[in-house]
Amino acid sequence: MRYLAILLLAPWLIVLGWAYWAYPKSLPKNATRRGFDVLALLGATAAAIQAALLAYDAVELPAADQFGPKSGAIWQQVVPALYGYGAFVAVLVLALIVRQMVWKQKRSV
Repeated sequence: MRYLAILLLAPWLIVLGWAYWAYPKSLPKNATRRGFDVLALLGATAAAIQAALLAYDAVELPAADQFGPKSGAIWQQVVPALYGYGAFVAVLVLALIVRQMVWKQKRSV
């Protein structure tokens, strides 16, 4: 169950990764940029998995009382998905900014 949140989020993360890879079309597509893109996508994937696992372990489930378990167990899947998504997007946004600064300057020279 530890990987359920990231597994359910995986299709959307694949779409975001594809969008990062494909756009913008105005920047040059050389081996250095593609290497940077691969590293950024691998870093974003690793950050998403790590954040989701840490969040899964950090969520405290409510204790059961005399009437049975209380609701709230869904948060053990929701919080890791949110953290994983946030980490993935944060790494890709940082990579977009760096990529734009580095390759935009090289193109204008």
